[in-house]
Amino acid sequence: MFLNQKRKMDTKYLDDILPLVRQPSHYLGSEINAIKKDPKQVRLHFALVFPELYEIGMSYQGTQILYHILNSKEEIAAERVFAPGVDLEAELRGSGRCLRSLESGTALSDFDILGFSLLYELTFTNILTILSLSDIPFFSKDRDDSHPLIIAGGPCAFNPEPLADFFDVVVIGDGEEVVELLVDKWLEWKNGGGDRQTLLEEWSQMQGVYVPSFFEVGHDSRGGQVLTPRFSNYTSICKAVVPDLNDVSYPDRPLVPFGKPIHDRLSLEICRGCSGGCRFCQAGMIYRPVRERSPEGILSLAKRALINTGYEDVSLLSLSTGDYGALQGLITRLMNRCEPEKIALSLPSLRVGSLTPPLMTQIKRVRKTGFTIAPEAGSQRLRDVINKNITEEALLKTVEDTFALGWQRIKLYFMIGLPTETDHDLTAIVKLVRQLKKLCGTGKGRQDITVSVSTFVPKSHTPFQWCSQVPLEESQEKIFILKNELKVRGIRFKWQNPKMSLLEGLWARGDRSLSRLLVAAHEMSCRFDAWSDHFNFARWQAAIGASGVDIDLYTRSRAVSEPLPWDHIASGVSSNFLKIEWEKALSANPTPDCRHGECSDCGVCDFDRLKPVIFKDESYNKASSYPKRVSDKTMYRSLRVSYAKEGPARYFGHLELAKILERAFRRAQIPLRFSSGFHPVPKISFKAALPVGVESKEEHFFVEVPPHIKIVTLEEGINTQLPEGLRIYGCKPGSKKSEGDRCYAYDYAVTLRTGHFSRKKIERFLDCQESVITKTTKKGLIKTIDLKQLITKLQLVSPKIFEMTLDFSSGRQVRPTEVIKHLFELSERDVKLARIVKRPASEQNPSQS
Repeated sequence: MFLNQKRKMDTKYLDDILPLVRQPSHYLGSEINAIKKDPKQVRLHFALVFPELYEIGMSYQGTQILYHILNSKEEIAAERVFAPGVDLEAELRGSGRCLRSLESGTALSDFDILGFSLLYELTFTNILTILSLSDIPFFSKDRDDSHPLIIAGGPCAFNPEPLADFFDVVVIGDGEEVVELLVDKWLEWKNGGGDRQTLLEEWSQMQGVYVPSFFEVGHDSRGGQVLTPRFSNYTSICKAVVPDLNDVSYPDRPLVPFGKPIHDRLSLEICRGCSGGCRFCQAGMIYRPVRERSPEGILSLAKRALINTGYEDVSLLSLSTGDYGALQGLITRLMNRCEPEKIALSLPSLRVGSLTPPLMTQIKRVRKTGFTIAPEAGSQRLRDVINKNITEEALLKTVEDTFALGWQRIKLYFMIGLPTETDHDLTAIVKLVRQLKKLCGTGKGRQDITVSVSTFVPKSHTPFQWCSQVPLEESQEKIFILKNELKVRGIRFKWQNPKMSLLEGLWARGDRSLSRLLVAAHEMSCRFDAWSDHFNFARWQAAIGASGVDIDLYTRSRAVSEPLPWDHIASGVSSNFLKIEWEKALSANPTPDCRHGECSDCGVCDFDRLKPVIFKDESYNKASSYPKRVSDKTMYRSLRVSYAKEGPARYFGHLELAKILERAFRRAQIPLRFSSGFHPVPKISFKAALPVGVESKEEHFFVEVPPHIKIVTLEEGINTQLPEGLRIYGCKPGSKKSEGDRCYAYDYAVTLRTGHFSRKKIERFLDCQESVITKTTKKGLIKTIDLKQLITKLQLVSPKIFEMTLDFSSGRQVRPTEVIKHLFELSERDVKLARIVKRPASEQNPSQS
């Protein structure tokens, strides 16, 4: 077996950096269900690269799916890489280190393949940041056999041209089957010892695989891109499609992220594709046809995944979850499974009309999760233009039912700048929202509405791919009008920065001429452009000027006869269908959903291999019953659990630790007592919160469990479910209430990585009458603490090691980092890099050095 011996692992390369960065646990790579293989013992080392922060990337199901598929093969190791935060990037550059993977700490330049996920245009600069931190040339033409092959996929790949110069291969369409073909061919190619060109030629013969270097670039008289194929048998690329989701593997042991990702729940894809036909929606076009996962498959998957993850929330994913054919029966059976364990259910994408009272009644059996409704436009005429097949009457009824059944908040999404939009359509948004606001109060408690507005961005492979994008000034003016008109109590108004939308539109319909702009933007420190606190439009304007890009060339309207940069990419939806839909839009003529009527002749289905897969509700209405948990308080006993938090676990924040423990109990199938009320939570309480970065030999938390749970069962069961550095080592009867608010003395051993401890400063402290620290409380109050009253022991072991005892019996609290910074006048960096280990005080002696 061929093994690549050049691969070097370094899982501790961040040890002296993590204390300095935000959310250090995001860089540990030791999550539950993470798969770690020795890179030297596999034939193919594959990096799944997501060009965004961890909390975004870990919410993306595509990464979870590919991670599961690739790692199921013994000879392949797939690892994750995310864009480092700006603080970590600065530390890496300052120390001359490269970016590495989470699982094994392997440098990206040592991987065989880097696979980037392209989900959003405003993440493109992060791609270059990652390559730059890996010492890998940006452009594919500048890379050779010593560099990894760099591929990409995702929805933005359907117009791959703005990024085509950077990638060796771009995957168009569903990735489950094509990624297996790609890696199998790579293994075969590696055994044969061929050159890279040979591999690219073999890959190009696979459906859904685009090799940008196999096309020559030219331009027409207007400056638009024209591609000429280099090979006569490779002129267009048809998307890869999984005909039936029930035939491909889906992860039942997904990674459980640390921290708080954007979507912190078990996500189950119940359907792919949408036949609603919204003319602005790229996903609705490129992911056709509708393919539903079977109800039995979903229920089985949910059961296994909940046991393997310990999640307390389940989300059913689809472009339009409410249109799932067997939804009512599925939800009823799923809630029968989830309710006894207090597992909530959410449906993130619902079409107006599909959100029925019986459905809402099922969902709220545990707690009321959020509802988001997308009218998109305020007037019926404009909804007909965009083919949003909902009526105002249906929208009013849905919102009224939602409030009446006890929901407190609803989110509404609208777009401005849609084709044919007039001032009347803008006024219609205000009128509609105010009508919906009048429905607040039909239920109990305070009810309000969040209105979110974004600027419409034309996308490739949609009927609106030929229309212009509204100018920046006009977009800003419209948002300003809506904001002022909706300054009403109970209405919260949010909007996306129109400058972001302008750049999104530039990249969405761009071509290879934009590659120089991306490099210029990267060099001008554009990073995380999807985040308002990082987005810097002035830098982008400077980059646009420096690269000579004409934005108007890309945001203008286009003739339907004009060549488009993505004409060689076949989404399956015919160009003729898109043209007809564009003409129907201009006359406000809607097209029915083919799920409920005749075929719309979009061109996707051949009705042999590829056709809609839909499960009807009638067959699944019978719901099996599950025993409910007994809620009698006498059924539980209180336990005081002792645990250690050491090594990498020191980077867990307090709320993060509580979530880790709750899910560990769920995975170990040890029931906990829950609070009552509308939002039940497990009763886990802590004596005190341990600061991030501080290790402890002994901490305690309190839980209530059924009396039949043996202590040895609890200790052994929970320890098998904890990440590295967390360990339970004792358990006995006790409650937080019985222990009261007693505070104790603790020993702290502090080891400096940089800086040193001074004996003179210890002596100065011992000789003074008082040593006061001033602190500001969360309420802005000034608080003073005399350290002479708290420090009962001091010992300088060496210039790098210092030990002390802090006595908190007076009720006053101070962090050990505050003490050593005050006593020794250390820098903030020295203090953050110090290793601090806490343990219960062994003795109570007078202060000594």
